[in-house]
Amino acid sequence: MEAQTRSELSRRERQIMDIVYRRGKATAADVLDDLPDPPTYSAVRAALRLLEEKGLLNHEMDGKRYVYLPTTPRTQARTTALRHLLRTFFNGSPEQVVNALIEDSQPSPAELDRLAKLIEQARNGEEGQ
Repeated sequence: MEAQTRSELSRRERQIMDIVYRRGKATAADVLDDLPDPPTYSAVRAALRLLEEKGLLNHEMDGKRYVYLPTTPRTQARTTALRHLLRTFFNGSPEQVVNALIEDSQPSPAELDRLAKLIEQARNGEEGQ
């Protein structure tokens, strides 16, 4: 089965995937600890199994515990999520994204300088960093 996109997941499934990505790997107990308004332990295990069936997680054994890991590297998932966000909320416009980020997060002068440098590098066809 082809892996589903983040937007096709339920709210709870997205929360669980966020936890696994943030931690890098997680047990059912880890997920339960991090979930807002957590369900039962068995409900978390069932959700993890379902995400594994959907092809979004794999597990490995750590003693008797299952440790879940995302099947898609974080960088690839971030790119997919960013593309979806760009299309859905910003009409595909990077300018609108940057404007929203600047208005909402009020970056420091140093952060603005780094952003300006990234823009200049993009303008000149250079790779960032």
